[in-house]
Amino acid sequence: MKAMILAAGLGTRLRPLTETQPKPLLPVAGTPLIVWNLLLLRRHGVTEVLINLHHLGPMIEQTLGDGRRYGLTLTYSHEPAILGTGGGIKQAEPFFEGHPFLVLNGDTLLELDLGALMQAHRERGALATMVLREDPDVERWGPVTVDQAGRILSITGRGRTGSGAAQRLMFAGVHVMHPRLLREVPAGRESSIIDAYVRAITEGEPVYGYRMAGYWSDVGTPERYAQAQRDAEAGLIALAGRVR
Repeated sequence: MKAMILAAGLGTRLRPLTETQPKPLLPVAGTPLIVWNLLLLRRHGVTEVLINLHHLGPMIEQTLGDGRRYGLTLTYSHEPAILGTGGGIKQAEPFFEGHPFLVLNGDTLLELDLGALMQAHRERGALATMVLREDPDVERWGPVTVDQAGRILSITGRGRTGSGAAQRLMFAGVHVMHPRLLREVPAGRESSIIDAYVRAITEGEPVYGYRMAGYWSDVGTPERYAQAQRDAEAGLIALAGRVR
């Protein structure tokens, strides 16, 4: 399975740090955020990765190169105008050659068994699988509602209503999807992939959640960036594999 890492964002909440350095290159324990995710992918056998670029994109490409240093093959998708999660993934669609693929954020730290995620996606015959987690601030993040079978009913209140017990979780920013999810995403225009998810859920497509319980941080503010540094120093998260 191939993967895409979203790395085109502006990182506005971390200014002024991100005015001269893209957020995915900010170091945690001396290693850029995006490299943590590259090594996680390699650990689970994913070696072909596409990275989309916009804000200070040449710095990311110059730092990572072709990926051989990490045991990977890297491809880049340049966005002169930022396309958002929907438009960015849509532009990269030819890279996936019609097969399911992984998507990760380039600025999130997490510990997750990607192999188990991919297996669960295949076994359920899902169109897409979103990684979800419990969080006391789930309402602030935008809740994803799932039924007892793990099927997603709604995202931030958009989608379907279900019968019986349902749980409200937060989206961890990792997902597996089939390119068919992108069929109505407009090409060359900024959009959110959540719109495609809501459309699929409303149409009754099999969209599932996958629960994670390991470490997670979106490193989205100076406070959370500082906390991630402390967490790495304390050994709460460790690099998946050292660079050769």
